[in-house]
Amino acid sequence: MNLISHEEHLLKSLTVAVVNRPRATMKELAQLAGVSKATLHRYCGTRENLVQRLEEHAEATLNLIIRRAGLQHLQALDALRRLIREHLAHRELLAFLMAHYRPDFLDFERGDTRWQFYLLALDGFFLRGQQQGLFRIDITAAIFTELFITLVYGLVDAEQRGRAANADSARTLEQMFLHGALAGGQLREQACVPEKML
Repeated sequence: MNLISHEEHLLKSLTVAVVNRPRATMKELAQLAGVSKATLHRYCGTRENLVQRLEEHAEATLNLIIRRAGLQHLQALDALRRLIREHLAHRELLAFLMAHYRPDFLDFERGDTRWQFYLLALDGFFLRGQQQGLFRIDITAAIFTELFITLVYGLVDAEQRGRAANADSARTLEQMFLHGALAGGQLREQACVPEKML
């Protein structure tokens, strides 16, 4: 195993350990990740440095997800399917991001622009999908991004808590995102229902 893949394996193991045991000591995290405490200490030294390493890993992985999804050159539907698969291939990372950030961690007006590339890439993809006629145009690309993030991260959270089976996650996400929750995907307006009946 080369140095890069060894580090990636270690980072993934540590991410899972931190998600599953957020209050674990460094010794316990090392055991969960399958390394010695001395190895973990050499790798990052402190808990603070470990979290920083995991954040850097998260940033790099989100970049990888965006690149592999082909958001700029594939047909929008194919790119959406890849985007879903790529996110789900890194479930532990999504769980880490949910566990370590407030709901407003993507609020760039507060000065944190580390994740801006991610939102901009998704916004651009959904805008392109609207231009291709796949996505409806009465919802902004930014809202599509927020809905997508909410669905994919929420489903991973449900898997972590045992409320969803990950075998069906990709199909469920695609169906919910493209067709919503209505049976048969048909929308029947309720505008004509008299007020006294509501």
